[in-house]
Amino acid sequence: MKQAELEAFLANEFPQIDHMRLRIEEVGDRYLRIRSPIDDRHLRPGGTVAGPTMVALADVGVYLAVLAMVGPRAQAVTTNLAINFLRRPERKDLVAEVRLLRLGRRLAVGEVHIFSDGGAEPVAQVTATYSIPRAGEGSDG
Repeated sequence: MKQAELEAFLANEFPQIDHMRLRIEEVGDRYLRIRSPIDDRHLRPGGTVAGPTMVALADVGVYLAVLAMVGPRAQAVTTNLAINFLRRPERKDLVAEVRLLRLGRRLAVGEVHIFSDGGAEPVAQVTATYSIPRAGEGSDG
């Protein structure tokens, strides 16, 4: 799936995540870059970006990277996600770079590096595994 197809898919299948205001910036072969605008709603006490914001960005990023490769499968689900918080993010947009390390018929494994916009060092590193349904399973096409 291309960027416009992924955006249309999210708008149709997952309008509930529209509040995250995520923007897909690049889609490539087993690669995706996605941006999350940061404002006061994403901060925890102390003024830093909350962990759940970073987890959600990584999870959606891997989901979209998988769909970019296998097509529209709304029923693809996270089976595992682990995050390492490496440093305090700045109060800037977060940018996630997603790479699929393994893409099988039933499972995909992705790695995500999350950066504060313009930062050279990642603020978090994530690995996530997705279960991929066969085409036609559930409500997918």
